[in-house]
Amino acid sequence: MTAPTLQPDLPLVEVASRAEWRAWLAANAASSRGVWAVTVKKPHVPEGGEYVSARDLNEECLCVGWIDSKPGRVDERRTALLCTPRKPGSGWSRVNKDRLEPLLAQGLVTPAGLAVIAQAKADGSWGRLDEVDALLVPDDLAEALAGYPSARATFDAFPPSARRGILEWIAQAKRPATRAQRVARTAEEAERGIRTLQWSRRET
Repeated sequence: MTAPTLQPDLPLVEVASRAEWRAWLAANAASSRGVWAVTVKKPHVPEGGEYVSARDLNEECLCVGWIDSKPGRVDERRTALLCTPRKPGSGWSRVNKDRLEPLLAQGLVTPAGLAVIAQAKADGSWGRLDEVDALLVPDDLAEALAGYPSARATFDAFPPSARRGILEWIAQAKRPATRAQRVARTAEEAERGIRTLQWSRRET
């Protein structure tokens, strides 16, 4: 099996059903650093088999305090999704919070998952991405964009998904210096018509 290019040191786990993924997490989430969850693409699911979607993987991650992030290609038949324990202080997207509501109502969130949610609400990370989800440009980025003739207009013309990704990348910076670098890079690249590749670097 050929691992996706990102974080090849993490193991690949074949997932044939949502129940199988939930069982794997129940047995391993507390001790694992993370895995690539490998699933069969929908057109290649064998007769009688179950298609496991990225949303299925995501929702089960939420139940145990994990998060999914980067996709990766395994081969023509299979894809992979990087799933890892959620880092303390990381922001919660509106999509994930909305998906949690029915999971909580159904009692599917484990004690570990509930503890992660409680910690996020206590440390403020639960609401950290609310302005990002609303696509609100923070003051420091607005000031940086205003320093170029056309950067703000170009940035505002980017697709919502691109703007949201950039705003999240900026919001998730852990150090002021890192945030300042990301803001400056975003403004400079917007002036050149470039959508900053928000996940291409890992400085925090």
